[in-house]
Order: sequence, then C-alpha cells, then structure tokens
Amino acid sequence: MFVEVSNIRKSYGEGGSYVQVLKGVSVGVEKGDMCVIQGTSGSGKSTLLNCIGGLDEVDAGSIKIDGEEIVGLKGEKLSDYRRDALGFIFQFYNLVPNLTVRENIQVCEYLTKDALNMEELLDVLGLTEHQNKFPSQLSGGQQQRCAIARALIKNPKLLLCDEPTGALDSKTSRDILVLMERINKEYGTTMLIVTHNNSIKNMVDHVIYLKDGEISKNYRNEVKIPARELEDL
Repeated sequence: MFVEVSNIRKSYGEGGSYVQVLKGVSVGVEKGDMCVIQGTSGSGKSTLLNCIGGLDEVDAGSIKIDGEEIVGLKGEKLSDYRRDALGFIFQFYNLVPNLTVRENIQVCEYLTKDALNMEELLDVLGLTEHQNKFPSQLSGGQQQRCAIARALIKNPKLLLCDEPTGALDSKTSRDILVLMERINKEYGTTMLIVTHNNSIKNMVDHVIYLKDGEISKNYRNEVKIPARELEDL
C-alpha cells in the first residue's frame, strides 16, 4: 500500500471540551489511486486528511507514506515531508493576491528539484493565456486551476484535496473533476479527496466513509463513471 494508516487516534480539548475525533482508524490506499473520503460534518474526514498531511499530530497510531513513517516527524523532517511528498488543494484557493498566476505557481516550483514542466502544466490546466493575470482577475474555476497547478508543479507523490469543488458551481466543478481525472491518468498522482459531493465517489477507484470517527464503509469501485458523465454536481 502507498498510504498505510494504522489505528490512528486523534482528540481535541480537555475536560468538558474533550472530543475524540478519530477512534482507531485503519485504512490503506494503493499507489496511483483516486480515493474519496466522505462523511457528515464532524465525522473526522478533514482531520484524517490533516493527519496524513502532517498538519495535525495524532495521539496514537501509525501513518506510512510509500513505506516511510511520518508520525513523530518534527521540524525540518516534517517540512521536508510536506515539501517533497505532498501537494495540497483546498476549497479556498489561498493564492497570493499580488502575484500573477505564473508567480503563484513558481512559489512551489522553487521548492523542488524535480518540478514538472511549467509550460506543459499551464497548457494542461488551460492557464497559458491567464498566466500573467492576478487572482482578482480570474474566475473561481480559474483560481482553483491555479491552486491545482501550484500543488502539482512539485510533482508530488500524494495530492491531498479538501473540498476542491466546494466553492464552485456545477459546470465548473465538472471541469475541475475532469481535469483531476486527467492529471491522475497522465502523472499517476495518488489523490485523497475529502468531499460532501455524493456524485464524486462514482468516478474514483476507492471510497472511504467515516462515521463518528470510525470507518463505516471502505470499498473499491468495480466500475467507474467518467467525470464528464457525473450527475448532480
């Protein structure tokens, strides 16, 4: 398994405000898979993503990415893991407002020695003609494309996506999902996608449902529906 999560436990608060968010979660994701993590608000899906991304420390358990343990990493080693192995895409694009599209992407390009080709990436994401624009001059979909390009330029092993279409309309959501599907096929990028959108589960390889901090369903799709054919986005 490329992602191996074993008996992860995570809680917040103390005393009367203590909440156990993850209650011994164990799951594996194969290399090159698109995997959706679903569940109601408070089920622990974003917390699980944050633990895998090294943004939250776990209370107990193990997380291995490509065979390397990340639980317990601190300081420079944790920074190296996030820089070298991960790309992050969030619902809100977090672009630098006074940098152009190209400059926003270059911020991450400079972090790696194994960057993807900038011109190719701009072309694949439909950003070539927008590369000298600032975020305020872009539509929501174009801003999300820029955020995806910024995450991908590092050629990450693992792409972590937290509600990547949550702020977009139906048509733009479909366009972004078609793009992510293409990226997965062309670059072989493993993707973990947290989403409330129930249709997205039909286009991926692997589906995980969390309920009250535990896995309630965990299965692989025998048949996948192409992103362009998804309904009710």
